[in-house]
Amino acid sequence: MKFLYIFLITSTFLLAEDFITKLEYAKMLYQNPRGIGCNKCHGDKADGGLISKYKSYDKKNKKYIENELRAPRINNLEFGKFRSALKESRGIMPSYFLTDLEIQNLYEYVKTFNKDK
Repeated sequence: MKFLYIFLITSTFLLAEDFITKLEYAKMLYQNPRGIGCNKCHGDKADGGLISKYKSYDKKNKKYIENELRAPRINNLEFGKFRSALKESRGIMPSYFLTDLEIQNLYEYVKTFNKDK
C-alpha cells in the first residue's frame, strides 16, 4: 500500500504542468534577474533608456556641459551579441551570472517586443 501511495504522489508531479510558462519566467528575469532588472536601464520594451544626466566641465570652453548616460536598445540584437553582453559585462553593465538557458529565454522574451512594431 505504501508503494502505491508513493507511486501516485511521484507520478502526479511528473504529469503536472509547469508552474509558470517559459515566457513568464523570462519576464521575471527581465524585471529582476539577480538584483537590478534589465528594464531599469533598457526600458520596459527593451528599446533603450536614460540612466542618468550629469554635467562635466569642458576645460577648453571653460563651461559645464550637460551629458546623458543611456542604455542601448537590446530588442534588435543578434543572439551572439546579446549573449556576449550578458556573459562578458563591461563598463557599467552589471554581471548577472545567468545560465545559457536563462539567456536564451531572456532573448526570446526581448524579441517579442519587436512584434508590436
